[in-house]
Amino acid sequence: MAAAITLAAEAPKLSSANTGFMLICSALVLLMTPGLAFFYGGMVRVKSTLNMLMMSFISIGIVTLLWVLYGFSLAFGSGSGFIGWNADWLGLSNIGLTELWPGYTIPVFVFMVFQMMFAIITPALISGALADRVKFSAWALFVALWVTVVYIPVAHWVWASDGWAFKLGVIDFAGGTAVHINAGAAALGVILVIGKRVGFKKDPMRPHSLPLVMLGAGLLWFGWFGFNAGSWLGNDDGVGALMFVNTQVATAAAMLAWLAYEKIRHGACTTLGAASGAVAGLVAITPSGGAVSPLGAIAVGVIAGVACAAAVGLKFRFGYDDSLDVVGVHMVGGIVGSLLIGFFATGKGQSDAAGVFYGDHTFDQLWKQCAGVFAVLAYSLLASAVLAFLLDKTLGMRVPEDEEVSGIDQSQHAETAYDFSGTGGGVVGGSTAQALAAAKIKKVDA
Repeated sequence: MAAAITLAAEAPKLSSANTGFMLICSALVLLMTPGLAFFYGGMVRVKSTLNMLMMSFISIGIVTLLWVLYGFSLAFGSGSGFIGWNADWLGLSNIGLTELWPGYTIPVFVFMVFQMMFAIITPALISGALADRVKFSAWALFVALWVTVVYIPVAHWVWASDGWAFKLGVIDFAGGTAVHINAGAAALGVILVIGKRVGFKKDPMRPHSLPLVMLGAGLLWFGWFGFNAGSWLGNDDGVGALMFVNTQVATAAAMLAWLAYEKIRHGACTTLGAASGAVAGLVAITPSGGAVSPLGAIAVGVIAGVACAAAVGLKFRFGYDDSLDVVGVHMVGGIVGSLLIGFFATGKGQSDAAGVFYGDHTFDQLWKQCAGVFAVLAYSLLASAVLAFLLDKTLGMRVPEDEEVSGIDQSQHAETAYDFSGTGGGVVGGSTAQALAAAKIKKVDA
């Protein structure tokens, strides 16, 4: 009886503080998707602004419903090392309001909704690589299929207690593999199938609104504290606080490193570089922030800032059209952050696993990180390419060339982002551009 009383006393109890903390973190992670929409929306040309915003927003609607219906059950239910299953979680119909997530002090519902926000933003990240040229209906179907076939299994591998990567000992605090490498590799797979934009390498494709980009980056930076610190599922032992600090430190270091690279390479520090560098740091610290010290976070940020700044130019060298540098920032940043755990892990944070610089002379943790990185990258790249190929051959993924040239906002959404009529401004967009084009054609015919 005494033993039973002791076990009962040690059983986790619902914590109002941790529950409230996690609900706030969940809301912060949701805010990241509109932030991403602004970030991407400012980086495209005027004629694609609304489409870019909608590609992120539609993910909120589609993934929310799929996660409730079956996504949570397959990702976090008990099963094999590759996929889970819990019939009681289908439709969330048999979960008690105060039922706790095993081993933690928060309800299952809270854990479910926190993970839902991760599932929402991951396919939205892919959209930046496909700007200007994808049918909105095809994109919506791709999101539903990709979350089901790619994201849910990978989330199970990495974060479920019986997932093969989790049991192997792969460290991914908040999504370096499951979110960023996953989305970046998927973006590469899809763009290799659907091809380049009209005018790639020939026409200027500069961001139309850098203030919008900076606003989006700021919202991402703000929401990322919930994304990262919340992934410890509580704030009782300081690991979440360490992750909060490391998130800020690595992001600042990466931004400065990217700007320094730009200054040395191109002679100027740009606002786009500052925003992109910050995002690169956020990506890289996501898997590693709970395992490294603040000094290690600086190193992670600097390395990621330089590596990602260099990687965005690879698309011109190899000829793949990654419109908004999803591959260069998210895939490369996720790889850098995940692998650097094998060097900078202190063994005193989320895990007792130490890196090479802290005594792991057998490279044990580094090899585990390599296994996780390669498996997620290869699976996501291949599966995403197959999905894009099948959709392209059935529904058609791309809009017609004339619609791409005139503007995907007008053809897919019957709207334009800005109304320049009567302003007297020199910027042309939407129907104004079409009118001028028609006038030129008439003049030539005459």
